[in-house]
Amino acid sequence: MNVIPNLIQLFERDLQKLKAEIVQYSEEENIWTVVPEINNSAGNLVLHLVGNLNTYIGAEIGKTGYVRNRPLEFSQKGLSKKELVGKISDTLDVIKESLNTLPEEALEEIYPQLVFEQKTSTGYLLIHLTTHLTYHLGQINYHRRLLDKA
Repeated sequence: MNVIPNLIQLFERDLQKLKAEIVQYSEEENIWTVVPEINNSAGNLVLHLVGNLNTYIGAEIGKTGYVRNRPLEFSQKGLSKKELVGKISDTLDVIKESLNTLPEEALEEIYPQLVFEQKTSTGYLLIHLTTHLTYHLGQINYHRRLLDKA
C-alpha cells in the first residue's frame, strides 16, 4: 500500500476545509477575536498550523529553507481572510511538493528532528501532523460558529 498519496489526500482535504472555515467568518475581525476561556484566535491557529507544517514537512522533508518563528504565530494579528487563505494554499503546495519527493521507504526511517520526548519514524510524525491539523480545524470550526451566532 502506498501511504504517501493517502497522507497528501488527508492534508489536502483538511487544508481545503481550513480555507473554507476562514472564508465563512461573517465578520473578518472575528477571525482575530479571543473569547474568554479560549486562548487563541482562529487567525493565530491558522498561523500556527502553517508554521508547524512548513517546519516539519517543508523545511525538513522538502528542504525549503523555511525558518519558523513560533512566538509570532501566536502574537501576529490582523491578516485578512485573503492573506490567511493564501498562506494555507502555499502550505498545501509545499506539502504536495515535499511529500511527492519522499520515497515510501522513508516513512520507516527515523525522523531527523526530535519532536517528541523520543525519536519517531517519519511516518509516525506525518500521521501526527494530520491529527494535529484536524484538532485545530475543529477548534476553528467551533470558534467561528460561536462568534457568528453572537
